Amino acid sequence: MLEVLKVTFPFFALVLCGYVAAWQKMMPVQAIPGLNGFVLFFALPCMLYSFGAHTRIDQLLNWPLFCVYLLAALLIILLVLAFSLNAGIRWNDAAFGALVTAFPNTGFIGVPLLVALFGQSAAGPAIVTLVVDLFVTSSLCIALSRLDEHENKGANAALLSSLSGMFKNPLPWAIALGVLTSWLQLELPAPIHQTIGLLADAASPVALFTVGAVLARPLVSQTQSGKAPRLARLAARQIMPPLGMALLKLCLHPLLMFFLGISAIQLGLPLEPGGLTVAIAVAALPSASNVVILSERYGARSERIASIVLMSTLLAFFSFSAVVSLLK
Repeated sequence: MLEVLKVTFPFFALVLCGYVAAWQKMMPVQAIPGLNGFVLFFALPCMLYSFGAHTRIDQLLNWPLFCVYLLAALLIILLVLAFSLNAGIRWNDAAFGALVTAFPNTGFIGVPLLVALFGQSAAGPAIVTLVVDLFVTSSLCIALSRLDEHENKGANAALLSSLSGMFKNPLPWAIALGVLTSWLQLELPAPIHQTIGLLADAASPVALFTVGAVLARPLVSQTQSGKAPRLARLAARQIMPPLGMALLKLCLHPLLMFFLGISAIQLGLPLEPGGLTVAIAVAALPSASNVVILSERYGARSERIASIVLMSTLLAFFSFSAVVSLLK
């Protein structure tokens, strides 16, 4: 496990640096959207394109892994909804609680970390899981979050809005271009290739730093407004507290992925053990920080979501390293 910690430590250290920078006001919270925009629209698409372009097409079009990972995500969503819905937690908060439990931070943390741990071959399976979460998991949970609105119009409108947002998201397009480049075996002109490489190299450190800053933002905002954190009060109003949901994300999700994957192999599905290993590691990643931003946009309790993301990120330094040690 010590060898794994040597690899994971710099990644989580950068998250801590971003948290401290925002918490201690070395970086204003107003700068966070700019950092997030740079990562989302420039650096991360270039990184995903580069990984996709240098990955075999059969690893990117891995339908057995797609189906098994999707099934695991759906089961996690159903479980969290079953335990969350009550008089105090309605569809909006329950759906985003399910999303933050089922959606790993694959883009900002997972892809570069998994490639560092497992090599270039990990990029393909990691990208497959990211496609599931971008298109299916997030769209489904956003649609469920609107069920509190009148009839089904809210859910239908939210689903259409979510799908529209996915097509405006540069990450799926970057993945698609990478798949196309890999399939056609294209080579870009050297200046363009070097530009993409520079942006791709910036993706990991800036993304990790931004994750930490996003996690610190609720605390900074509450301090500036003079309001005390509401985490204890929020936890008292729900059946499953943020710590329990963070443990579900870090422990149950990879276990479920493991058993579903083994069952699929025994049933004869052409699921490669290497791809399954990477998908289990993806499931063991902390929750995606962009769920906090989505919860703010749709009026859910963003403090609750932020606390789940924060706890899962803190605990993942040890739990993720333990899972990877077992897998390796």
